[in-house]
Amino acid sequence: MTSAEGPVGHAYRALVEAGELRADADQARAVAALDKFAADLGKTRRGFLSRMFGRETPAPCGVYMWGGVGRGKSMLMDLAFESIAIERKKRSHFAPFMLGVHQRLRRKREAGVEDALIRVAEDIAEEARFLAFDEMMVTNSADAMIMSRLFTALIERGVGVVTTSNRPPSDLYKDGLNRELFLPFIELIERQMRVVPLNGPTDYRIGRMKGMRLWHAPLGDATTKAVQAAFRELTGHDDAEAQNVPSMDLDVGGGRSLHVPKALGGVGVFSFKRLCGEPRGSADYLAIARAFHTVILVGVPVMGPEMRNEAARFVQLIDALYEHGVKLIAAAAAAPEVLYPAGDGSFEFERTVSRLEEMRSADYLEEGHRPEGREA
Repeated sequence: MTSAEGPVGHAYRALVEAGELRADADQARAVAALDKFAADLGKTRRGFLSRMFGRETPAPCGVYMWGGVGRGKSMLMDLAFESIAIERKKRSHFAPFMLGVHQRLRRKREAGVEDALIRVAEDIAEEARFLAFDEMMVTNSADAMIMSRLFTALIERGVGVVTTSNRPPSDLYKDGLNRELFLPFIELIERQMRVVPLNGPTDYRIGRMKGMRLWHAPLGDATTKAVQAAFRELTGHDDAEAQNVPSMDLDVGGGRSLHVPKALGGVGVFSFKRLCGEPRGSADYLAIARAFHTVILVGVPVMGPEMRNEAARFVQLIDALYEHGVKLIAAAAAAPEVLYPAGDGSFEFERTVSRLEEMRSADYLEEGHRPEGREA
C-alpha cells in the first residue's frame, strides 16, 4: 500500500493486479474519494450538537457515486463496505431502507413519541456509523418529504453515507410531486458529500447482456428458471436472498403509484397482466422507462382479437422502453412475430415486433439508458 492509498485503494489495486478488474480513470477517482471517506470516519468535529451538549461529534462525510448502467458503482460500494474496518456498518438497497424508515416512524407515532423522525434518526445512528446504499432513486412524495430532515440528522450525528445512483443529485425526483420540499436534500448532498461521476465509455454489464438470451418461450418451468437466473446475474442477487428481494411503489403521477414486486439495482420485474391486462397509459410506462435500465416482463401471452386492448397497451409499453434505451428480458408464450397475429391494430403491432428484434441487437444493448428519453 502506498502512503496515499487507503483500504479501498489497496483492495482495488489488488483486483487490478490480479486481472479481475481493468484500470479505469473514473473508478480510480471514486476510489480516492472512498479512501478520503474512510479517513474522515476516524475524525471528529465540533458541530451544532457538540456545542449544545458539550461533546465531540464525529465528522459528517459521504460519497455519492452516479453514472450509467454497468460502470462499476455497486462494485466500488461493495469494495468500500468490505474493506473499511468499522464495526457498526450496514448495507442496503435504498428502497427497503426507506420502507424501514416509514415503518419505524409509524411505530414511534403510534407510541406518541414527539418529533418521531429525529428519534428514528437517533436509533439508526446508534445502529450504524457507516451506511451504504445501492440505487438511490426517489419515486414517491412520502420519501421526498422526509429525506432532508432524516439525512441532516444522520450526518449531524456522525453517520457516514456512501450511495450509488444512475442520476446526478440535481436530477433526483425530477418533476416529482411537491419537489420543492425535496430540494434541501439535494443541497445537502452537494454540500456534505463528495459527488463522483462514473460515466466512462465502458459498460461492464454489457458483456453479460450480450451473452444472455433475452426472449424466452414458451412459458414453463425452464423459462421461469431462465429469467430468474438473468435477474440474479444482473443484480448480483444470491439464491439465499430470495426472500429479501425488495419491492417498491413507483410514483406514476396524478397521485397514483404502481407496485413493482421486485426492484433491485435498476432492474424491475413485472407481469404482463399487471402492466397490460389492467387499465394503464403512457404515464405508467414512462415512469417505468425512467426508473429502470432493465425490465423483466413475465407471462406474455399469445393475444387474439379479443385482446386488442392488451395488445395496444403492450405496444405502448414497448415504445416507452425503446425510446428510453431500456433493456428487455421477456418470458412469453411464443416468439414476438406470432404474439398478435390478427385483430384491431395487428398491422401496427408489426412495428413492435421489429422493435423487439432491434432491442435484442448488439447495437441496442450498447446504448445507455436514457431516463429522459431519446431526444434528451
